[in-house]
Amino acid sequence: MDTSLAQLAYDPPMAEQDLRITETFVRERRRLANFIRQRVADPGEAEDILQDVFFEFVEAYRLPEAIEQVGAWLFRVARNRIVDRFRKKREEPLPQTDEAADELWLEQALPVADGGPEAAYLRSMLLEATTAALQELPASQRDVFIAHELDGRSFKDMAADSGVSVNTLLGQKRSAVLHLRLRLQAFYDELS
Repeated sequence: MDTSLAQLAYDPPMAEQDLRITETFVRERRRLANFIRQRVADPGEAEDILQDVFFEFVEAYRLPEAIEQVGAWLFRVARNRIVDRFRKKREEPLPQTDEAADELWLEQALPVADGGPEAAYLRSMLLEATTAALQELPASQRDVFIAHELDGRSFKDMAADSGVSVNTLLGQKRSAVLHLRLRLQAFYDELS
C-alpha cells in the first residue's frame, strides 16, 4: 500500500479539530476579551492574556480528553491567567532590599524637589497621598517605613533599639512599600 504525500498532508480528524477550534474562537472571542478587559486595565496585557488562553485551549483541545463546557473552561483559564499576572506584578523586586542600597524608595517615587513649581506641586500632592496611605498601615509597618525613609535610620540601628530582627524589619518595610505602590498607582496613572 502506497500512500501519497497528499494523503499524508490531509488528516480529516485534525482538520475537523481545526474547524471546531476556529468556531470556538469566533464564538467566544468577544465575550472573553470583554471579560479580560474589565479586569485588566492595560489593553496590551489584556490581549496577551487572551492569546495565552486561546493558545492553552488549542493545546488542551488536541489532547485525547474532551473539554466539557468549553465556554466555562475558557473563562476559568482566563481568570487564572489574570490572577497569575497580578501575582507576578506583586512579586517585582523592590528598588532597595538591603542596607547596601543608598537610595530610598520614597525619594525615587517623588518628583525632584528643585524641578520647578509644577514638580513641587506634584511632590506635595504625592506626599499628601503617601501620608494618607501610611495611615492605613499597621503601626509596626508604618513605624519602620518612617524610621527608614524619613528619619534615615538603618535597619541595624532599628533592630538594636527594638530587639526585632533585621529580616523582620525588612519584611515590614517591604509590606509598607507594596501597600504604598498599590495605593499610589492610581495617582501615577492619572499623571501619565
